[in-house]
Amino acid sequence: MHVFELTKELVNMESITGHEPKVAHYLRDYLQGLKLETEFLPVSGDRANLWAWHGTPRVVMSTHMDTVPPYIPAGEDEDNIYGRGSCDAKGILASQIAAAERLLAEGVTNFGLLYLVGEETTSEGAKKANQTPPGSRYMVNGEPTDNRLALGTKGALRLELTTRGKMAHSAYPHLGESAIEKLLDILLDFRKMDLPRHPVMGESTYTIGLISGGRAANVIPDKAQAQVLFRVAEEGKGFRKYVEALIGKRAEIKVLSDSPLLLMEKLDGFDTEVFPFCTDLPWLSAWGKPLLIGPGSVSLAHTEREAIPKKEILRAVDLYSDIVRRLNGKNGENR
Repeated sequence: MHVFELTKELVNMESITGHEPKVAHYLRDYLQGLKLETEFLPVSGDRANLWAWHGTPRVVMSTHMDTVPPYIPAGEDEDNIYGRGSCDAKGILASQIAAAERLLAEGVTNFGLLYLVGEETTSEGAKKANQTPPGSRYMVNGEPTDNRLALGTKGALRLELTTRGKMAHSAYPHLGESAIEKLLDILLDFRKMDLPRHPVMGESTYTIGLISGGRAANVIPDKAQAQVLFRVAEEGKGFRKYVEALIGKRAEIKVLSDSPLLLMEKLDGFDTEVFPFCTDLPWLSAWGKPLLIGPGSVSLAHTEREAIPKKEILRAVDLYSDIVRRLNGKNGENR
């Protein structure tokens, strides 16, 4: 199947996180048709990662099968393929499979393909896969990077803060304690923070994404919550400790996710860039040294106008093929 047709076929399979099995079974059958060995790696319920390989894999290409909601079917014009997952990450998945077909035709061996569930939420597929690595040396993960090789990705610290107060009639505020005002004090302190800066990854940033609380305008609120996401440009856990110390006992802290900053492998001849978003790579450390590259722009991912340029898909087939050839033959080992 041509890579464009495969991309559209995959986009038209709704696979919002939790609904990946249809795509996984389709890919299993497709890759078996290429004479690859395949195996489902169970994650939860009927959800499983798909692992396919040829020879003794030294290099693994990987991306995820799930998408964010809502489902948007595929569309097409002369230059682009549209629809949910077109660039994040079904066009990437299709380009990796097309690269695998090319490599097989050339007689290249010792590579694999890993397709994961749950990347868009908690990376549960990657975390599960990391428990059973195949002994590969390199993990080439696909995310939309405009076909630039990533120098690194920022860490991500997502916190849920809960403050408690005491209800009272709003005419007698001295009889209550406002949980919302307690929460606002913490959030105002965040605006004054010294955010870390990394020499490669640049500045850290944060977003107060969700706020809730209160019962009515005439009631002193007894509970308030906020979710805050820090994009952390710092190695190690020092920033998390700093944030927790800043909050102190003023709020209950629930850590929803905490992925580290990750610096990537470099290859000569590739355009490079740093990226602030997160991927499955921090949870795939046992699969080898990390590389990150893929067609499409992350600025279009998760939007109603999500699209991927056809010329970038074709270019990605060349790039993935080249990367596998290079890494497969590194240090004089056989291709």
